[in-house]
Amino acid sequence: MKRAGILMIIGSAMLLGLFVFPMWNIRLGAPQYPEPLGIDIHVNGLRGESEFDIQNIDGLNHYIGMKILPKPNEMWEFSVFPKVVWIMTGLGIFIGLLGFLERISPVFFLIWFVAMSILGALGIYDFNLWLVDYGTDLDPNAILKLVNPDGTPMQYNPPLFGHKKLLNFDAYSYPRLGGILLGVGMFLTLVAFYLGKKSKVSLN
Repeated sequence: MKRAGILMIIGSAMLLGLFVFPMWNIRLGAPQYPEPLGIDIHVNGLRGESEFDIQNIDGLNHYIGMKILPKPNEMWEFSVFPKVVWIMTGLGIFIGLLGFLERISPVFFLIWFVAMSILGALGIYDFNLWLVDYGTDLDPNAILKLVNPDGTPMQYNPPLFGHKKLLNFDAYSYPRLGGILLGVGMFLTLVAFYLGKKSKVSLN
């Protein structure tokens, strides 16, 4: 049970990587941009991969009527998500300590994992809603008004995951180190549950 508790502590603590590294990245590449434009999505805001990437993306988006990229104080997620990460990290470490001291059942490791999975799924769902709104709620007075072959307005939302063609741009959306650390940390807490349950069975 002590090994399980240590794994639970390590796995929970890895969530703190979200405050250091970006959790997701959206990159736009086109022939006229030898160096792709990139947005790093942090738990508390958006930042350009390079110094002027945000400014350049906003300039391009202006022509098709897309809103400027939000500042941290313009999205409630950037103030709520960090608090959720702190709470779940602290709770996970506390549960891990109790597990190390053999004062708690390993089922609490699983409960933490399920709760974090639900919160993560809600976060991804909210992120996708933002992407869709960002790419479809366009200014009707935009300089360029492009439509699909069937006459419907063209959507410019980047993909949630993977690759998508946006006009002459290739958009790529993939997790970054913060998101990878989150996934690895959650996997370790699941392993902690398995080891804790196994040790309980062997003791009985």
